[in-house]
Amino acid sequence: MPENVEDVIYNDMLTDGIIGPDVKKLGKVVDGGKIVFVTSPGCWGPMITPNIKGGHEVAVPVEVEGAEVGDAIAIRVEKVEVLSKASSSGVDQPVEGAFVGDPFVAKKCPGCGEMWPDFEVEGIGQEAIKCKKCGAPASPFRMVHGYTLVIDSGLAISVDEKAARNIAEKAWEFSALPKNSKQVPVVVFGKADILGMVSRLRPHLGQLGTIPAVNIPDSHNAGDFGTFLIGAPHKFAITKEQYEIALTDGHLDVDSVREGSIVIAPVKVDGGGVYAGDVHAMQGDGEVAGHTADVSAETTVTVSVLKGLTLEGPVLLPPEEDLPSLAKPWRKDEWERVESLARKNGIEAEPVAPLQIIGSGPTINEAATRGFERAAKLFGMKLEEVLNRVTITGAVEIGRLPGIVQVSMQVPLRILEKLGIADMAVEHYGLPY
Repeated sequence: MPENVEDVIYNDMLTDGIIGPDVKKLGKVVDGGKIVFVTSPGCWGPMITPNIKGGHEVAVPVEVEGAEVGDAIAIRVEKVEVLSKASSSGVDQPVEGAFVGDPFVAKKCPGCGEMWPDFEVEGIGQEAIKCKKCGAPASPFRMVHGYTLVIDSGLAISVDEKAARNIAEKAWEFSALPKNSKQVPVVVFGKADILGMVSRLRPHLGQLGTIPAVNIPDSHNAGDFGTFLIGAPHKFAITKEQYEIALTDGHLDVDSVREGSIVIAPVKVDGGGVYAGDVHAMQGDGEVAGHTADVSAETTVTVSVLKGLTLEGPVLLPPEEDLPSLAKPWRKDEWERVESLARKNGIEAEPVAPLQIIGSGPTINEAATRGFERAAKLFGMKLEEVLNRVTITGAVEIGRLPGIVQVSMQVPLRILEKLGIADMAVEHYGLPY
């Protein structure tokens, strides 16, 4: 094995919010190897940090040996461990004059006009992040209604103002930021608009996939937020053609991308460039507040190359319990009844496996349509057949508003065999065929 290809790569290096072909890779992992990602909170911390150029702060990419454009990479999520002891989130409001076109990307000091200004933190609260050049409050966002959670024993509860201020005073300690993180932890805001709200921890990765074929802000590597880059008034603008073919939808915010899931991601740059981050402590479908409780985390994945499997966007094999009821895998006793019913009617039942196609677009309807079209193209079916199979054997679920969906359906194994993923699906779900 070449010396520069490793069996396991430990990755605690973080981007400044930009991913793409020109971003330096950490290294190359062997086909079948492991990557351990140590990542910082995703949305709010990078959002309020003036000199981070993307909406998130994700791990730098890792190449996979043998992965070429037109292949796919199966990313098996083996472990997600939450490291933060507290988190904060809420509904955002951009600050007028603190950005150019896009507050997630093109941040500007509202005082002196410096783009992506250096800063310092003075005290706590929403005015604490100051431009180092002129001293003006420099965060491009305010939290109009939010909460601070303490995290312990698989649970989280929102605290009162006194506790939130105490956490804010020790923001870096409670957030457990990796040593290479450059963000200001959002718990420094000390928000406490909801008291005693409880939730279970159900950590998942908001970002997991491969890098796009164009350099863009990490948070915009998706069909909904990516539209903001088309003709944008800043240096990360892209064309409509780049939007349609270069993005990989690595920013999913799908709550099933957690321990026990498999993400099959398209390779649009040689080596793939597997990256991860934006771990959420928990999130309901839709992420309707725009943000959820982001945390530092350690995630372990195994990667394997699927040669010649050309994808437009990700395919997901979620944990069985996360599948919609009609898409759940057939058990042995059920399948025996299916075969009996088929024989009575003089036909042969066709073995199937559940699969989810990710659809993305500016709106939920456009995302669903794109998901159906991706499924039809991938499976070699008429669009109408996809619609029928999704209706009878699956569902459309909202990953994130405004435009990420999971299109679930049971897919004939003969089709998955042609794609080279039948054995993976059978093993993942313990199918009886």
